[in-house]
Amino acid sequence: MFSKVTRIRPTASRLGPAGSDWSPYDRLDDAAHAYFLHAGVALDAISGVLGRRRIRGFTLERVVDLSESGTSVWQEAAICDGRRLILWHSEELEDDTAPGGTVLDSSVQVLPLRAIGHVGMRTLVGSDEQGRRVDRGVFVVLATAMPHELSAVQSGDADGGIAAARFRPEAFRFSKSLDDGGAGQISRLIDFGRLLGRLVPG
Repeated sequence: MFSKVTRIRPTASRLGPAGSDWSPYDRLDDAAHAYFLHAGVALDAISGVLGRRRIRGFTLERVVDLSESGTSVWQEAAICDGRRLILWHSEELEDDTAPGGTVLDSSVQVLPLRAIGHVGMRTLVGSDEQGRRVDRGVFVVLATAMPHELSAVQSGDADGGIAAARFRPEAFRFSKSLDDGGAGQISRLIDFGRLLGRLVPG
């Protein structure tokens, strides 16, 4: 994916402004440039851990948050190379010492597919005016065996001691709908969920 380009890539102007629909693009490079505000940062972080391995599938997410302090953008990419799940996300943080008053917090996480113990996908299916099937939304959940949150369970005794501990596994959630992403991104996320369902070791 990040080796020498063998075909002409559309120019930035043809890709459209950041936030354009990324679903028509099969290459991560093209999709990121069409969708992300900081495509260069994302691709640099991802390529650093991807190396020369081929991307089998990916999904992208972008959320614009409007608050009293201004507008911030949270961005995420999930990539599967057949053996690993590579997760990148970024968000803008306030920093009065930086030009423009913000800095970009960019992070990358790599999980072997064997660390994923559960792949769940729920699809909302409807019909159009002609009775043809329409996928109206999809939710994908990937859960690992790694503890994300540990909480104490109180006993029922009068002394109120701790009877046990409950942990919540780390989980990653992705969703698309007709209002958030449109039909193309719904289809791409369904494909991504099915890919992981096939590749995660049993």
